[in-house]
Amino acid sequence: MKLKSLLTAVLAISITFTYAQEQTALVKKQAAKLQEKNQKTFVAPGNWRGIAKVKEGLEIPFNFEISEKNGQQKLYFRNAEERFEGGPVKQTADSLFVKLDQFDNELAFAIVGNQLTGTLRKQDKAGKPLVIIAEHKNYRFKTDKPATADYSGSYDVIFTSPNGKEEKTVGLFKQAGNKLTGTFLRVTGDSRYLEGVVEGNEFQLSSFIGSSPAYYKGTFQADGAIKGEVLGARGSQPFTGTKNKDAALPDPYKLTYLKSGYKTLDFSFPDLNGKKISLKDEKYKNKVVILTITGSWCPNCVDEATFMAPWYKKNKNRGVEIIALHYERSTEPEYAKKVMTRFRERFGIEYDQVLAGTADKQVVSESLPALDSFLSFPTTIIIDKQGNVAQIHTGFNGPATGKFYDEFVKEFNAEIDTLLKK
Repeated sequence: MKLKSLLTAVLAISITFTYAQEQTALVKKQAAKLQEKNQKTFVAPGNWRGIAKVKEGLEIPFNFEISEKNGQQKLYFRNAEERFEGGPVKQTADSLFVKLDQFDNELAFAIVGNQLTGTLRKQDKAGKPLVIIAEHKNYRFKTDKPATADYSGSYDVIFTSPNGKEEKTVGLFKQAGNKLTGTFLRVTGDSRYLEGVVEGNEFQLSSFIGSSPAYYKGTFQADGAIKGEVLGARGSQPFTGTKNKDAALPDPYKLTYLKSGYKTLDFSFPDLNGKKISLKDEKYKNKVVILTITGSWCPNCVDEATFMAPWYKKNKNRGVEIIALHYERSTEPEYAKKVMTRFRERFGIEYDQVLAGTADKQVVSESLPALDSFLSFPTTIIIDKQGNVAQIHTGFNGPATGKFYDEFVKEFNAEIDTLLKK
């Protein structure tokens, strides 16, 4: 009896093992069929609607497109009139990857039919990934009813932080039917390109270029009032305001300044090759020098570099130089060189870049002790031919701000022209 029981047990194990092998083979066969189907039916190029699942109850929509040229695919984020280059697309049988080098991030998707399901994550896999799904659709927000009025214009807007601190901003909006675009202009910079809709008097706006998705919602009132909140992973921040055609911020040239007794900045920071760069170097003597306090991680710094790089190519023979003082997420040499080189190559930068420290306002103040305070990345400092600080501009009004950007460009060029004549 014992032998019979043993044989029965062995036979049962054998049958179970064989069944498991068959099931494994079946799963692999089904997976192979799915991959083959995906290869045949999935089409990456075209317009996409993505959803970023920021947290429970908060999903932020955004748009992107994948285009193909000479057999190479590339992703572009779309926000209002901006088409922002994300990065090259790599597709396998069942996956799609996009390196978002500007922010050291990447999109990693599984291809499920004609849908993409995956995450936004750091390239080194650090931190918590953000769930992203995407479909071949071209709208951002659905609209079921028309807007009750045209709410285009500028607004004085106050954002209130959880501790009760108020921040004055300027809201700029353009409306065409249900479609709404705009930005919020802060002392530290603008919210870049926001895109959304108005239904009745309720609005929604979002933006995403590969860093962190942004989402604003609220209402416009018939009396010109605006009320809403900005929502993200860390919570929400309410805002209120009123329509004002003359809405403006404090003078950006009077927010950051030198301590009493100082006329210039004294520093010595290494460039990408480890060579120390200083304003005392022969290269900068008797020239107008522009210092930009920047970082590759900073969206407003992206806008500034987009302006500065071509401006320098056009004006470098007039007796001007630029030094970009980079404050990065890490000063580890390999990492810093990687992100700063990417920044240089993306914008075609021909001026000097130096690694000044980590991306922290206190670090900036400590590394540039002549500054009385430091408020914003980016900050632009203009040095005259005698080596003295002539002007400091806090923040950067990017092209999404319209007339504010145009005014900055005009004032910047006028200041440089004046200093070159002295």
